[in-house]
Amino acid sequence: MTPSQIAALFECPVGVGVTDPKRPSGFLYPEEAAQMARAVPKRRAEFQAGRTAARAALTALKGPACALPADADRAPIWPRGYAGSITHCEDMCLAVATRAARSVGLDIEPALGLERALWDTVLLPAEQRKADAAAHPGQYAKLIFCAKEAAYKAQFPLSRTLFDFHGLQISCDASGQFSATFRLKAGEFQPGQQLTGRYLIDSDHIVTAALIG
Repeated sequence: MTPSQIAALFECPVGVGVTDPKRPSGFLYPEEAAQMARAVPKRRAEFQAGRTAARAALTALKGPACALPADADRAPIWPRGYAGSITHCEDMCLAVATRAARSVGLDIEPALGLERALWDTVLLPAEQRKADAAAHPGQYAKLIFCAKEAAYKAQFPLSRTLFDFHGLQISCDASGQFSATFRLKAGEFQPGQQLTGRYLIDSDHIVTAALIG
């Protein structure tokens, strides 16, 4: 996945950062390092890769070079006037930042099938039927998982509402777009309200992006 491919998933200008959590780069500001003081090395490496990618995304927008500590909900605190999102899998960390939207959500997952044992936890019955009818059921189920993650990340900074995978219903089309429909009230979001997003699948990864303007 290239930065330009990630940027194309959003309908507004974004900065993109890409790092490898297995190859540490960048640094942590003191307040960030303090939050990772008791973290295991793998978690610290992921956190540092995420913050490094996030600062690269801000730099792409000529934004500030600053600390991005986590808040009480473990979400990054972005500079005033910016919205952003960070995600990682084993071999890639992505971050986006923007000044043109209220909130964004980004998720990356390996392009492998979602284990059947997780389907009931993640997928609603209607989503399971769509996955079963797809050419690659497991990968389609993973796409739904990934879309729910991106939509959840986009709504959370605005609603501050926690809910499980069944709080959103996902519908994907063949053009690379998806919708996420709320099945419950979450702050300003009402049951039946939709968020829209885009997705990209290559041989290695699934990436989903959601935006709230």
